[in-house]
Amino acid sequence: MPSPAIAALDSAGLPYRLVSHGPVGSLAEAAARGVAVPDVVKTIVVRRSADDHLFVLTPGDRVISWPKLRALLGVHRLSMPDAAGALAATGYERGTITPFGASTAWPVIADERLRGRQITLGAGERGLAVAVDADAAIATLDATVADVTDPQPTR
Repeated sequence: MPSPAIAALDSAGLPYRLVSHGPVGSLAEAAARGVAVPDVVKTIVVRRSADDHLFVLTPGDRVISWPKLRALLGVHRLSMPDAAGALAATGYERGTITPFGASTAWPVIADERLRGRQITLGAGERGLAVAVDADAAIATLDATVADVTDPQPTR
């Protein structure tokens, strides 16, 4: 039986390719499997209030810009749920989260830099991703596209 994410992709008719990458501990490890770091999309769960969340899709080499995201949403406060909160909100454990097949269809915001790219997203289970056309995924998810990220800080 396919994961909820794969079932949702199939139901939506969105073409995808499964990418089995085994365990990875970082974006760099995921990218070493043949995907450029900016194309390894992170799905971040953001909490607006106790029972109100959203998904933010960010390129792998960027991080959420909290001021930009708050301005877009017209709110003064956002947070990220802990691991248990993310699981409760999405039905997925951290590291497997995707908006496809989530237990609740929260709104999706996609960083504008994803447009025109072939990206990989979590597939709802460890060691597995899906490669999809970003524009098709954005349309399928009815995502809001905006500049909501900043470059990943260098260490």
